[in-house]
Amino acid sequence: MPLEVDGKSYETDEEGYLADLSQWDEKVAVALAKSENLDMSDSHWEVVNFLREYYSEYQIAPAVRVLTKAIGKKLGKDKGNSKYLYELFPYGPAKQACKIAGLPKPTGCV
Repeated sequence: MPLEVDGKSYETDEEGYLADLSQWDEKVAVALAKSENLDMSDSHWEVVNFLREYYSEYQIAPAVRVLTKAIGKKLGKDKGNSKYLYELFPYGPAKQACKIAGLPKPTGCV
């Protein structure tokens, strides 16, 4: 089902992930977040931008354990823990945050 943003249609897969990662921008992220019943805060953007940088460097979307550890190293232990990340992304920090970041579904996510 396509995602509509400002009159433009973006193709998504059956789970709502962007089909073309190069089409992502902040407006698309906000629309994806709304489809997940999330309002983007600075904390959400911090994780989304981290994920985009991680993907740019490693060409893979991290699974939740890797994400938690990597965020802890970069943003501090108070943010690098499952409790904090699940508060931001209740349907799974890796899975839900990657979708909003315009990245593919992390390997190992059901």
